[in-house]
Amino acid sequence: MTQRGPLVTADRNRTLALASALVRGAVAAGLGLGALAVLVTVVWISSPHPDSGPGGAWRVAAGVWLLAHGAGVVRPDTLSGVPAPVGVVPLLLVVGPVWLAHRAARDAAEPEEGRSRLSRAGAFGAVTAGYLLVVAGAAAYARGGALRADPDTLVFPVVLVVAGAAAAGVWTAAGRPLGPLPSWSPLALQEAAARTLFRDRAEAACRSAAVGLAVLLGGGALLVAVALGRNAAAAQDAFLGLAGDWSGRFAVLLLAAALVPNAALWGAAYGLGPGFAVGTGATATPLGFGGTPAAPRFPLLAAVPEPGPGGWPNWVAAAVPVMAALAVAWFTVRRAAPVDAPRAQAWGPRETARVTLLAALGCGAGTALLTALAGGPLGTGELSAFGPVWWLTGPAALAWTAVIGVPAALLLRLWRLRTPGWAWRRDVPEAPVAPAAGDEAAHRRDPHGVEGEDATGFAGAAAGEGAGGVGRSRRRWTPWRGRGRAKGGSAEAGPGGPARPAASSVPAPGRPPEAGSGGPSGTAARQGGAGFEPYDFLPTDPWHEEDARETRWASLKRGSGGLMADFPAAPAPDGPAARLAGRSADRPVDGPAHRSAAPTDRPAGEADDGGAGEGGAGTTP
Repeated sequence: MTQRGPLVTADRNRTLALASALVRGAVAAGLGLGALAVLVTVVWISSPHPDSGPGGAWRVAAGVWLLAHGAGVVRPDTLSGVPAPVGVVPLLLVVGPVWLAHRAARDAAEPEEGRSRLSRAGAFGAVTAGYLLVVAGAAAYARGGALRADPDTLVFPVVLVVAGAAAAGVWTAAGRPLGPLPSWSPLALQEAAARTLFRDRAEAACRSAAVGLAVLLGGGALLVAVALGRNAAAAQDAFLGLAGDWSGRFAVLLLAAALVPNAALWGAAYGLGPGFAVGTGATATPLGFGGTPAAPRFPLLAAVPEPGPGGWPNWVAAAVPVMAALAVAWFTVRRAAPVDAPRAQAWGPRETARVTLLAALGCGAGTALLTALAGGPLGTGELSAFGPVWWLTGPAALAWTAVIGVPAALLLRLWRLRTPGWAWRRDVPEAPVAPAAGDEAAHRRDPHGVEGEDATGFAGAAAGEGAGGVGRSRRRWTPWRGRGRAKGGSAEAGPGGPARPAASSVPAPGRPPEAGSGGPSGTAARQGGAGFEPYDFLPTDPWHEEDARETRWASLKRGSGGLMADFPAAPAPDGPAARLAGRSADRPVDGPAHRSAAPTDRPAGEADDGGAGEGGAGTTP
């Protein structure tokens, strides 16, 4: 029914859209009330000796439904004649009404075809109003039943629970935004939120707080299960003594199941230290259980420890908040120093501690809110105080999580960011640089198998090209390096040819720069040590000579595939280009990019001027 929506349709009219949202809220409340009424009716029908008719059963269902919203109910029919309040809310029953209100507000705020879109405030107000109308009707109907709603509690916390669920639904329909701050907020606050990446940090803190709260609940449930296992005989006697027929036992089983989250919170409060009250004169803590308990006979209460001082089995319960604090620290550090991100993107120590403190604050607030619902009065006199005290349990959860979680988060951050020699963590390598359009054109092979970049001398081999080029930086023609090397390095000029550096400092073509006998080698050379020059180039003075320019033009024409004009580029017969062509025809270039070529039949006009791009070794006379 909630999937299809109400029968009322809004046809591009704001009034009908508001009416549709109002009906959605009423339908959500009616579904929750109807489901609980069906369950109570089944138990009433199966009872061999019912106390009243179907009207009394439905009034009880209305009272229990209001109790699931946090309202206080009163039992007027008691043995003493004094009305007894009931303030312990079965938390499992809270899930249904909250989820229905949340879903109704979410569906009302989401745009649909054929319906005018409501504003967020309009959807929230209409759904909340429709839901509260049903709440008011249920409270009026339950006045003559065995469980009457306290009028004072209908405003708080019932209205607060319904409004919170509806607001969460509208927030979900909007995409769960955590920022930016509204425009009416101070400008300094908006700038601070943008500068500190408030959205990411708030999301990490909320996630860590939710994890810490879940660990607290899980640890408390484990403590209750262990205690019930140790006192299984007492729990069985209490279960069988409350009802003699199967319908009554089924009702007791349903009530115990609805109170399981309450028992888990009681166990968490016990592990945190404040413990819980079993009447006004008894409190159970890990250090001991003093006073006279006034606990009614119920299966879950068999997990209450025996009166007397606590021993080491009771002290083990302190492991629950410790695990919750470690969980908060771990999930915070997962965002502060992720494994798959570079080290420079990790949060600083102050930021990590700040987010951990925010997560601890959220965990403490959530614990206080849930324990306020998990406890309360069960009657008058000694039963007026029953369960954990929220204003003690919440600060205890905050203290445990902050005192243990912040140092643990800082230590985990240091461990994940320790030096690479001691850690399994590595920084992400830089992505390989994609060659530009000009580089791709320079890498084209000519018909004789010569690389275009070496034929022209404009660029070196691309980074990461070939089997031995993984991780190598891109090499480009830089004439200023040649000039710098010519000033300080020894150079000798051949007869009629350009000067070249010393043979000990020039790497052979196709070999890494550190392979030369005169330069640094190994890791020190790759890391760019002092005085390290990755490539040596010839002096660039003869670059603009006529013969060299004609040779380069012929190489460009040959590599263009016929796109360039037919230019006369024949060099002089005794020029340096002719000698270079003769050397290239007699001895092939020794390099990984040229080993597959066959340059022995190359004419004199197709000289290879790749030395300018590969360190100058190919132009040595």
